[in-house]
Formats: sequence, C-alpha cells, structure tokens
Amino acid sequence: MPGSGVLVNVLGIVFGGLLGMAAGRLISERFQKTLMMACALAVLFLGLGGSLAQMLKASPDGTMTFVGSYMMVGSLIIGALLGEAIDIEDRMVTFGEWLKKRAGGESDSRFVDAFVTASLTVCIGAMAVIGPINDRLLGDPMVLYIKTVLDFVIVLLMTATLGRGCIFSALSVGIFEGAIFLCAGLLEPVMSAAAQSNLSYVGNILIFCVGVNLLWKTGIRVANLLPALVIAIAWAWI
Repeated sequence: MPGSGVLVNVLGIVFGGLLGMAAGRLISERFQKTLMMACALAVLFLGLGGSLAQMLKASPDGTMTFVGSYMMVGSLIIGALLGEAIDIEDRMVTFGEWLKKRAGGESDSRFVDAFVTASLTVCIGAMAVIGPINDRLLGDPMVLYIKTVLDFVIVLLMTATLGRGCIFSALSVGIFEGAIFLCAGLLEPVMSAAAQSNLSYVGNILIFCVGVNLLWKTGIRVANLLPALVIAIAWAWI
C-alpha cells in the first residue's frame, strides 16, 4: 500500500518512545547519563561513518582521495546563511513549546530540547528523502522499514534519557516524509545519483553535529543548517 512506509516509520517512533518512557522510569539517573552518552556516540558515529563513506573514494592506484570538499563547504555556508535568515531553529523551538503546552508537559524542562534533538536526528539524512519517494513511485517502502528499525532504537534510548518530548518527533517525521511522499513526482527527476550522494554527504555531517550536541552540549544550531541539504542537491545540477 502506498504510504505504508511513512505510516510504519511514524508508528515505530511512537512505539520506541513509549518503551523509552517506561524504561526511563526504571533506570536510575546514573544509568540514564551513561545511556545518553552511548546514544550520543551512536549518533555521532552514524553521521561520521556516513559522511566518510561519501567523502573518501578509492583511486585506481589504491590510495584514498578526498572528494566533494567544495560542495560540502559551499552547501554548509550557504545553507547556514539561509537557515539563520529563516531562523528554523527558533521556529522549531516555538513549535516545541506549543506542543509542550498541548501535551501538558509544562513541568518538563527538557521537553523542547528533547523534541528538537530527536526530530533533527530522525528527519535528517538521505533515507528520510529517498524512502518516501520510493514508497510513492515504486511502491517499495523497504528503505523506510529499515529506517524505522534505526529510529525505533534511537528514539527509545533518547526518550529514556531526555524524556517524552522525543516521542513527538513522530509528528516531525510524519510532516516531513509525508510532504516528500506527496511531492514525489516532482522530486524524482531531481534526485539523480549525484544528488543522492551529495544529500547523504551533507546530511550525515548534520547527523554528526547532532551527536556532538548530545555529547558535549555545544549548542550547534543544526536546524539552521538544514537548507544545506537543498543546496547539496542543487549543487549536483550546477
């Protein structure tokens, strides 16, 4: 059924979050901190591994070469300027505050941070773009099914340590992937092999930044770097 991949992804995040809430109540604060570090490291290396896979290519002589540096730098800089102009981060925080009130979570000081962090983690990346396109045009939800397993584990761990705000990242995924699903016919011609590679390259760098924020609380405004994904796709056609 077309759209089943998006639906399963949303439900997987909700289910993972609910299990994470149950687990969080049973785990002491000391264990929660350790789990948070483990989750941060997992996100960090998921992003690092994905970006390095696109960044380093083997030459005919067997040596590794660094590719796509101009695209990466250009996408991140232009994307950052656009993101700051739109101020995506603050808009996500405002939406998180609205959700917090509607969910009765006024006493949860970590709700908004949990929502924004989890939303960025599960929405950034090539799978969140390619998956809905395949689901709509090819009737193949397999990419989203695989993503669901990854998101389930990540959101479970995040919810156990950051709180129930992570569960509402299911809304972000539903809106993001649902919009791509509906616009798949327009996006398919744009998503060439080069565009997909660029998207994976820059997307995984942003995932790495989310891991850095989780581990070191550096405050990188990752949401304001999201336009870099659009620039990376456009770069393939320049």
